Amino acid sequence: MNGINEKAITSYGSLKNKIENKDAKICVVGMGYVGLPLAIAFAKTGYFVYGFDTSVSRIKKLKKGERYIVDIDPGEVLSLVKKNKFCPSADEIVLGDSDVIIICVPTPLRKVKLPDISYIVDSAKAVKKYLKPRRLIILESTSYTTTTREVVLPILKESGLKEEKDFFLCFSPERVNPGDKKFPIIKIPKLVGGLSEQSTELARILYSKIMKKVFPVSSPEVAETSKLLENTFRMVNIALINEFAIVCNKMGISIWEVIEAAKTKPFGFMPFYPGPGIGGHCIPCDPLYLSWKAKKLGFKTKMIDLAAYTNRYMPKYVVERVLGIFKQRSISAADAKVLVLGAAYKKDVKDLRESPALDIIEDLLTRKIKVEYSDPLIPYLKIGNINMNSITLTKNNIGKYDCVILVTDHSGVDYEFIRINSQLIFDTRNAYKKVFSNIVKL
Repeated sequence: MNGINEKAITSYGSLKNKIENKDAKICVVGMGYVGLPLAIAFAKTGYFVYGFDTSVSRIKKLKKGERYIVDIDPGEVLSLVKKNKFCPSADEIVLGDSDVIIICVPTPLRKVKLPDISYIVDSAKAVKKYLKPRRLIILESTSYTTTTREVVLPILKESGLKEEKDFFLCFSPERVNPGDKKFPIIKIPKLVGGLSEQSTELARILYSKIMKKVFPVSSPEVAETSKLLENTFRMVNIALINEFAIVCNKMGISIWEVIEAAKTKPFGFMPFYPGPGIGGHCIPCDPLYLSWKAKKLGFKTKMIDLAAYTNRYMPKYVVERVLGIFKQRSISAADAKVLVLGAAYKKDVKDLRESPALDIIEDLLTRKIKVEYSDPLIPYLKIGNINMNSITLTKNNIGKYDCVILVTDHSGVDYEFIRINSQLIFDTRNAYKKVFSNIVKL
């Protein structure tokens, strides 16, 4: 057996033993909605975990036990810090002390709807600086197919080390659903696809320590594309039901009743629900990564592009519906006052990413319509042309608005109190199941 193969076996076997025995030190890069729950899950299982983030303020909050992610108990974080099982840090030197590095950084879209993988590139470059033999690198950040092989791998190879022989590289798509108590991170099956069989197996062993099911696939490309398929499936079906909602309104039919009727079929149908638009990172962005990659290969993803267009139109449609109602009720739009109820992109999550509420507020402001907002999780908005504070809902101030646009249906909000004291509510979430004279539904 030659020396190179012996080295490869030694690297794999040594790291495998450390992972299995929980002696491996883990560094999770990015302490957001994906990285923090993952880091805490590993720390609770017995691993020593570094939580690395370039945001000093975020690291300070973690060390103080201050909540900034709804799914994580700050007391639990503080307890793990005190037990020396979780170490938040803004110093990239911790990368050099880690056997396993998991990259969970944002991958937003630029304003022109092109992929922005600069955070992945910066993270890979930081890892390269401290890369040593017997290391497992896992990318969880969603990106276009081939990112692991064609972007991350070349950067790591600049260290002079070789994948499979010195270090191991894998892609494992994040599947976190913020605010979902039914499916916390440990209950969601995990996909792993490495550049080598050894990389895949090391990732499988690692995640099996915290996940109930780990599903290996043949390559990073399969894992990357599966993530894009998952969210493209959702985006296309949401666009379809949004289009149905528009058509049903024109026909004077309740889309909500139509969905309930269709749900009675026990096969061949899965319910999706309309809304004011789509938000968060996954559904608005991930399918466009696939669309961008397809264009590079000379293929146009017509269905994805049309679905994206349909969903982006919904905030404007909401405003147009409200203006139509004003006209029917002889309410002057120029003098009207509107309250947007809920600013976060989904219920019970303190997250503004791609929130349709922002587009609705921007549209109303552009039309010179007086608008305010209320959200118990978002105390203020300072984004683009929006600069306002969340108002407290009282009997007197609710009644002053000509229309309340219910955009985000947070739990714990007294919707009956709001209904009783509102002149008009445009309900985009079907929060009100019964028919009331002052409520109009999407």
